[in-house]
Amino acid sequence: MYYLCAFNSNFSMLIALQDITFEFGARTIVEDSSWHIVPGDRVGLVGLNGTGKSTLLRIINGEYTISKGSINKIKNLSIGFFNQDLLSFETDDSILNVGMTAFEQALKVEKELEILTEKLEHSQDEALLHEYSDKLHEFDTLDGYNIRHKTATVLEGLGFSTADLERPYNQFSGGWRMRVLLARLILQQPDVLMLDEPTNHLDLPSIEWLEKYLSNYNGAVIIVSHDRFFLDRMVNKVVELYQEELHHYSGNYSAFEEEKVLRRELQQRAYENQQDYIRQQEKFIERFKAKASKAAQAQSIAKRLDKLERVEQVDGGPSKIRMNFSVDKMPGKILSTLEGVSKSFGNLHILSNASAEINRGDKIALIGANGKGKSTLLRVIAGTEPIEGNRTPGHNVVMSFYAQHQLEALHMDNEILEELKSCGSGKTEMELRSLLGCFLFQGDDVFKKIRILSGGEKARVALAKVIISQANFLLLDEPTNHLDMNSVEMLIDALGKYEGSLVLVSHDRYFVSRTANKIWEIVDGEIKEFKGTYAEWEEWKKRMAQQAQPPKPEKKSVAAPQQPAAKNPPIDKELKKELQKQQRQFQQLEEKIAKLKADVQQLETALGNPDVYSDKQKFRTAEEAYKQAGTALAQANEEYENVFEKVMELEAKVQG
Repeated sequence: MYYLCAFNSNFSMLIALQDITFEFGARTIVEDSSWHIVPGDRVGLVGLNGTGKSTLLRIINGEYTISKGSINKIKNLSIGFFNQDLLSFETDDSILNVGMTAFEQALKVEKELEILTEKLEHSQDEALLHEYSDKLHEFDTLDGYNIRHKTATVLEGLGFSTADLERPYNQFSGGWRMRVLLARLILQQPDVLMLDEPTNHLDLPSIEWLEKYLSNYNGAVIIVSHDRFFLDRMVNKVVELYQEELHHYSGNYSAFEEEKVLRRELQQRAYENQQDYIRQQEKFIERFKAKASKAAQAQSIAKRLDKLERVEQVDGGPSKIRMNFSVDKMPGKILSTLEGVSKSFGNLHILSNASAEINRGDKIALIGANGKGKSTLLRVIAGTEPIEGNRTPGHNVVMSFYAQHQLEALHMDNEILEELKSCGSGKTEMELRSLLGCFLFQGDDVFKKIRILSGGEKARVALAKVIISQANFLLLDEPTNHLDMNSVEMLIDALGKYEGSLVLVSHDRYFVSRTANKIWEIVDGEIKEFKGTYAEWEEWKKRMAQQAQPPKPEKKSVAAPQQPAAKNPPIDKELKKELQKQQRQFQQLEEKIAKLKADVQQLETALGNPDVYSDKQKFRTAEEAYKQAGTALAQANEEYENVFEKVMELEAKVQG
């Protein structure tokens, strides 16, 4: 067994998969393949749906046993695995407490301290006091005083409000529960973090927060995701599961796609050259195998062909079938108008006297954090949500609405193909089967009853129905959630050619960037419109953020001495004053931390003093003082870091 030393950042290998083979029943998932995972790896594990990516993660996690090869891991390696199976977890505990279970050892020590405290109320045994002192030191070493703060920070980064933290876990929907479990996994900080579709349950702000977090993560990260933007920003390597082998690429997902095209071309040429060679050799064998003078040579060539390592033919790749949206009627110039619209749910105000207009040709992406009312606005536009104000539909508008709640409109006793036929689109069975192939329903899958389908499969059927609806106005709520990358590409292509208009909600930035020509945001109850693509909107947001920052002080001109020297702008003086204030606070905090450290050490010594632990009241007082000093030290350290960052930022602004 290799790699038996303990993990550290300088070690060159965490996990080694060497010539592994794994069969799932009669089907081979991976054969004679190797993969070495090292610290700092950011790996995107990719492949067509059904090739076995999630299965490979379970092999690494030790859930499945390989039939051939070896898997070697360093001693005491910790692996965190985020996947859909985690949803089986149930508890009435608060989400804050669920997240804090990541700190298993610190919580264990805290519990032991509580038990020891109870014992010390009835006994002044010296051994007991020494044990208590040791446990206090261990709790401090484990940063036990900060675990609540750390957990709250990660949960809030993933979209929870401060008020949510004390709510029971079981009160949240599946998507929000997955966020809690992702937070717990992040807080555990395993040596290898494996994430299976982590962005499926996150809104854009939460995805951006996760990207920042993972960028600074010390361990290795393996990601399975259909989110191309996320992969491009996160990974520095790509491993593709293709033709039962693992193929390794350097760079992000875009680099992988370019390199893969070149490799496939080379493989296809090698295959064709080898096939030419084989045909020539087989002709020779066929011609001379019965001729005495050439029989031995023909037999030798036949043996050589038997031993020849065959080059695999490049498969046709993902389906190239095109989705096509047909438009039955041409609508008027204005498809929908909202005037003075207000919408609230109790104390939650979504829209307040908001107005907007959707014109023919608009392809609008409605973006923002979860809870801002994006799906509610879609329902308002659709006319299915009661409002205050006016909603006026345009002339000749034929609308089709895709959303999770639309799954209820599916006929549960219909087969998939039958459900699409019932729409009256006029498409042939072959056309409908081709379309269903785009949505991952192959062969006899089209004869499955709707009622036995998973939620994701039902969503794909509902989306297929939208495509054949011949509507000229589409409302799409997270249409890519259950699609693979190939299907997303086909949907993008179809929407690009679509002659109608649409409003979509999606957290898939790649999808939004390729489909939308306008961006909508709900800000303070109003609908804010940006006329442009997602990339242009992002650039505009950056410019606005930069303009909002205080201007840098102007530098004195040397080239024009005849002019009086310009006075520093008022903001420069204010910056300097603020810098001096923060520097004084920084110095005071340094002194405070030094004093608190001394207090903690002194109190820790006092707890082991016989004069203290033999007196019950003195011990309780010293114990309480020690806890308070530890908490104060943790808070001071946190404040110290914040002030240090402010000082650095202000120094940079003052220096220009």
